[in-house]
Parts: sequence; structure tokens; C-alpha cells
Amino acid sequence: MYRYDEFDHAFVTSRVAQFRDQVARRLAGDLTEDQFKPLRLQNGLYLQLHAYMLRIAIPYGVLSSRQLRQLAMIARTWDRGFGHFTTRQNIQLNWTKLEDAPAMLAALAEVEMHCIQTSGNCIRNTTADPYAGVAPDEIEDPRVWAEVIRQWSSIHPEFLFLPRKFKIALTGAAEDRAAIAFHDIGLRMVKGRGDNAGQIGFQVFVGGGQGRTPYVALLLNDFLPREHLLSFLEAAMRVYNLHGRRDNIYKARIKILVNALGADEFRRQVMAEWAKIEKPSIDLPAEEYQRIAKYFAPLQLATLPNDDAAVAKRRASDAGFARWLRNNVMAHKVAGYRIVNISFKEPGKVPGDASSAQMEAVAALAEQYGHDEIRVTYQQNLVLPTVALKDVVAVYDALVENGLATGNTELITDIIACPGLDYCSLANARAIPVAQAIALRFANPAVVDDIGPLRLNISGCINACGHHHSGNIGILGVDKKGTEHYQITLGGSPKDDAEIGGILGPSFPAEEVPDAIETIVGVYKAGRTSASETFLAAYRRMGAKPFKEALYGAPKPAAQRIPEGV
Repeated sequence: MYRYDEFDHAFVTSRVAQFRDQVARRLAGDLTEDQFKPLRLQNGLYLQLHAYMLRIAIPYGVLSSRQLRQLAMIARTWDRGFGHFTTRQNIQLNWTKLEDAPAMLAALAEVEMHCIQTSGNCIRNTTADPYAGVAPDEIEDPRVWAEVIRQWSSIHPEFLFLPRKFKIALTGAAEDRAAIAFHDIGLRMVKGRGDNAGQIGFQVFVGGGQGRTPYVALLLNDFLPREHLLSFLEAAMRVYNLHGRRDNIYKARIKILVNALGADEFRRQVMAEWAKIEKPSIDLPAEEYQRIAKYFAPLQLATLPNDDAAVAKRRASDAGFARWLRNNVMAHKVAGYRIVNISFKEPGKVPGDASSAQMEAVAALAEQYGHDEIRVTYQQNLVLPTVALKDVVAVYDALVENGLATGNTELITDIIACPGLDYCSLANARAIPVAQAIALRFANPAVVDDIGPLRLNISGCINACGHHHSGNIGILGVDKKGTEHYQITLGGSPKDDAEIGGILGPSFPAEEVPDAIETIVGVYKAGRTSASETFLAAYRRMGAKPFKEALYGAPKPAAQRIPEGV
């Protein structure tokens, strides 16, 4: 895990002092809200429906126990005793008082955390595979490069006032667990072939995103030598900064530019800009890469047996433990260790919300069993990346005590949900109550296991903070003549087979959404070829027709249709 150097400490401390002065001037009336707004946004402070919201950066989703404990303390002291983990691997505190914000930033600085660039038209928090460094399918640990990008992009003089916000994600594994295809720039570490054999580099994807106009990212560079990553990113960012729309907020993202120019023309312009750059002035020197890489050196773990009698006994006698073990505990690259997913999706609870007590409990588990490291996933859960198999039973028992032992990773109740109209001033509809109602409808673990892998995501507005476009089942809240309705999409995927879900038909009022989801699941179960055929595979084979007919009825024969306009 990276540790701040003297520059980092001095910089963050100075920003806290600066913001303390700005808040004091706002409270005294010396700054208007219009004058104060860009200043607070530069420090991650939003004005929501009911209160200020503070968005705290968690670079590439990595936390220490000390940092998680501090987040718990901040939430308990200055908020309402809980935080909300987000799809950018950050955490939000939704009930911040303006006068408390400087003290909260100072408390974050004590543990090498901040809120810089969690808002505004700049490069936001770079996200990464939450299993980075421990996944068996990994080519190389991407956290090193995520930290390099963090340092390069923080207060970058060219890219602090972009046409619109900019998001980067990267993975170093065969399986995409970072949803790189739905980012402005997505980076996948790959092994070179042909002339590049023996090298490790990046595939660079550009122009992905959700929101009002969703796109799957296009391949920009099939193999970029990793030593040239920063200069290539600089070139791509310059092209976007030059041509990106600033006259229309809805057409300002890079995805609009890429699709307007076409992939070939955008690539040509990036390559031309890259050719102009003096690469040694921007690319990371080898010695600096080695310095940063030392912070992410693999743990020195003694290999252990890959089976354990206590785990096997508990699995045989405890159905809840067996389910949790099957769904939430993943293989580790070192024999005798496991990756443990901690779900914040207990049916009936708010997806992604963690109480201060729960954060402290996870911090204690990380200290005792997890080598003092926690990861945040974009699915709004936490991960202990390295737990000895022999300790898995003890971890489970502690999670049960704290209401965190739901075994539902990537199942239908592992719902991604934005805060929606309960908090957000941009939302058209609530997301949280609908997510809760669906989770309660599928609260029976046996039913959930029988359904199998199924991503269900819900957003309270078209901005798609709940990633509904990439859900196998996506739900979008809309305003229909002053009432909250929900539009359903099917067939989305955030993984290597990335796809945008297709709209099924007319929207449903909130009270009918759980029934609609149950109907969709029923069609899938009746139509699947075997229990092992996933929802997404079955949908792609079956098409939308049987799902539409189950929800809306079979279409009338042509002779019975009412002519248009009548």
C-alpha cells in the first residue's frame, strides 16, 4: 500500500487550511454560494437535497485498517454514523454540516486521505480490480500503475478544467473486474505478441460510459508499452481537452467526441499528438517506477494446505456458512489463502451503506486476519484480499455478529444502487426503497442460489450512477407525469463481454417493480437449458420476446391493432 511522501503531506495539509479559510468566509457571508460552489467542489463537497455530501477518495479502492477506522470515527463524530460506498470505490457521507467539513478534511489528512478531485471536470479517482495483487489470473499488479496515474493526474495543470469529468479504470487480470469498457479510458494489462513478445503493456480503450448516452469503449491501442503509459494518456487527454464540447453538458464527455470523430480519426489525432510529445519529459523513469512498486511488493506468505478440516466440518454442518463460502470466498494466487468478499447487501438494508460499527469490525478483521488491508469494490462491497484458509471460519463468525455474512456476491440480491431521490438533487426517482423491496422479494437463499449469477443494478436518474445500463437486469427511475416509474433493461454486462442493456418496454410504478423482476426471473428459469445456464446466457439465446410477452402480453395480430394516430 502506498504511503504519502513529504510532498503529499504538505500538499494535503495546505489544501485543508485553504478550505478552512474558504468555509469561514462562506459562513461569514463574504462568499456567495455561486462563488463558493467551485471551491467546495474542488474538495469533494456537494450540496444535495437535504444536506452537504462529502465524497472521500479511496485511490484504486485500497484502505488500511487505520484508514477505515478513521472513516468510522468521522462518520460517527460529524455525520450520522454511517457511510455509503460508491461505484467509484469511494465513500460518501451524506449528512455533512458545512461548518464541520474542514475538521473532517483535517481528520482525513491524519491518515493520508483527502477529497481532492472527487468532483469537478477533472480526472477522478482511478479505479482498479479489487483483487489486484492476489488474483490467480493476474498478469501484473495494476495498483502500481493506478498509483502512477494518481500522482500524474492530481492537480495536473492541463486537465483540471476539462470539458467534463473523466474516469479511468484498469485491470491486470484475464477477467475484467473493473468494468473498463464503461470508462472514459479503460486499461487492460496484456502480454505482448509478435514483435512485442516478452513485454507487458496495455490495451487502451476509449469512449466508454453510461449516463444519458451509453457507449461501450472502443479499442484505441492494441499494445502500448507500459513505460509509455503517461505520455500516451497525455496525448489522448490533450485531444479531448482541445475538441471536447464545452457548450453542451450532455455532449461534453469523451465518448461523444470519439463517436463523432469515429475511432479511426480519434486514434489518428492521438497518435499525431503523441508523436509531438517529448516522451522522456512525461513518461515515468524506471527508477521512479521501482520506487513506487516497492509499496506494492507481494506479501511474503508461507504456502499452506489448500484444505482445512475445520472449514470442511463447518461447511458440512452449517448451510449458511457453506453458502457464504461458495459465493463470497474466492481463490488466491498463494496456496492456502483466500480472497474474502464482505457484502453490504443484506436483504432489507441500504445497498452499500456501512455503519461506523461495521467499518470498525472490518478494520479489526483486517488487522487480525487480513494483513491490514481492505479493498472497496465498484459493486459497493468490501474485500479482505488475503485471508488464510484456516482463519475463514473465524472471519465468518465475526461477520455474522456484525450483520455482514450475506453470501450473495454477484447474485440477484447483490444490487448496485445509487442514493437516488432519497439524497440526490439530480434524481427523478428513489433507488434505495426499490432495491430493498427487490432484495426482500428474493430473501430466500435457496431461491437466490437456484437463480445463479445475475447482476441487477438500479439508478434513480439517467446519469446512471447505479450502472443500470450494464446490469443483466437494469432498472432506471424516471419521472412520469409527476410520479416515480421504473424502466427495465435486460442483457447488459460490465465484463469482457460488455454490452448495454436493451429497454424492454413501458415503465412500471414502484410497487409493481418486484413483481416484474420476479416475472423476468420466472421466464429465465422456465427457459434455461440447464441449471448452469446463466441469466445473461439464456437471455442472449432466447432474446427479449418471451420476457416482453410475460410482462406486457403477446402483441395483437396486425388486423386488431388500432391505427397510429387514432
